[in-house]
Amino acid sequence: MAIIISSSFNMQFSIFALLFLLLSFQSFATSSTSTTSTTDRFIQCLHDRSDPSFPITGEVYTPVNSSFPSVLQAYIRNLRFNETTTPKPILIITALHPSHVQAAVAMITKGFLTFLNSNQPFFVVDMFNLRSVNVSIEQETAWVQAGATLGEVYYRIAEKSNTHGFPAGVCPTVGVGGHISGGGYGNLMRKYGLSVDNVIDAELIDDFNRKSMGEDLFWAITGGGGVSFGVVLSYTIKLVRVPAVVTVFNVERTYEQNLTTIAERWVEVADKFDKDLFVRMTFNVVNDTNGQKTIRAIFPSLYLGNSTTLVTLLNKDFPELGLRISDCTEMSWIESVLFYTNFPMNERNFRICKPFPHRAGNIAKIQYEVNWEELGDEAANRYLNFTRMMYEYMTPFVSKNPREAFLNYRDLDIGVNSQGKNAYAEGMWHDDVGGVCLPLNSSIKRQLLNH
Repeated sequence: MAIIISSSFNMQFSIFALLFLLLSFQSFATSSTSTTSTTDRFIQCLHDRSDPSFPITGEVYTPVNSSFPSVLQAYIRNLRFNETTTPKPILIITALHPSHVQAAVAMITKGFLTFLNSNQPFFVVDMFNLRSVNVSIEQETAWVQAGATLGEVYYRIAEKSNTHGFPAGVCPTVGVGGHISGGGYGNLMRKYGLSVDNVIDAELIDDFNRKSMGEDLFWAITGGGGVSFGVVLSYTIKLVRVPAVVTVFNVERTYEQNLTTIAERWVEVADKFDKDLFVRMTFNVVNDTNGQKTIRAIFPSLYLGNSTTLVTLLNKDFPELGLRISDCTEMSWIESVLFYTNFPMNERNFRICKPFPHRAGNIAKIQYEVNWEELGDEAANRYLNFTRMMYEYMTPFVSKNPREAFLNYRDLDIGVNSQGKNAYAEGMWHDDVGGVCLPLNSSIKRQLLNH
């Protein structure tokens, strides 16, 4: 079991699973026969609204299907999301064609969920079948469907070039759609910014390219969360250039090795390094050589250059770490992809106008992670309380008024609606200069601001 605060809210799915929720309506009692009948009508409506050349019927799974549990559990990486008390979807659509997604969206916009017998009916559109990646080195672009994973994107790029990459996350099984639409940061961001800063175009259900959807909506889905505005089918991304040889290291230091001074210095300089250098810092508790518990920090790093230059640079700006040439390994960028997690910011991120409210003023993101194998509510509550205690302890040192969380990495108590409809003010967030960011079209902005 695991809980990761400031980590993927979608359980690190290797898909972009869109949860459609209808939170306020009157449910009514029906017999099991009636429920089956309404579900059948629901599926028939999906069939009628999709392309007959790509039948949707075989891609719809309900709890009465024997394969429903395996489809539901296929991408669950955290057992807490598979407990008996966890709400389950009324059906899962494993979309094979864009028309399947269009049909699903139509069912929501037409209010077809309201007649189903459930307190909070929702269904899942599983995008894992829509995972094509087409790379053009000549144009230095790639067309990527939302169901592809980051690892698949990196692999397809590396198939055609060892001097191109894409600035996205370090977990290769994360789905492209959700990762990019929420911002998307990784180990190239200090030089090239976020994933969304390198998006050229997007396909969104009903509005199929940047020109037709308008700049406001395009802006919103490149960092504001695609789920809030529609279903992103694909992105056209801009590739970035990387050297044929990069350098990585993974230095460890314990509390007894002057870790306090080293960590304090990292906080001071991590966002000021050369833009080609990315150094992270992670902590955990380990046993020392005497079997006593101690704190260990790990400093994984990527440098877009050779090891000799890296050691010279780091010993000048961060001598406390004591990096040696023997700590470093030279390799290709694609070989370095699996090396990473925990991200310092840089000026490149501060200059870009995208709906990502974590740029200026923030040196790094903090991830709190707890893993356990014990089963049962008692164990879960014990570990969750430990995480909350750590989270509370960090309050004086992080963003406040309000305390913020990355959209894709929502904290336990952030981004959870109360029962019923929430006030508009609860859905706003503040930008870096104290204004209000509204990822809406201009006419809607004016209407809201006039009230």
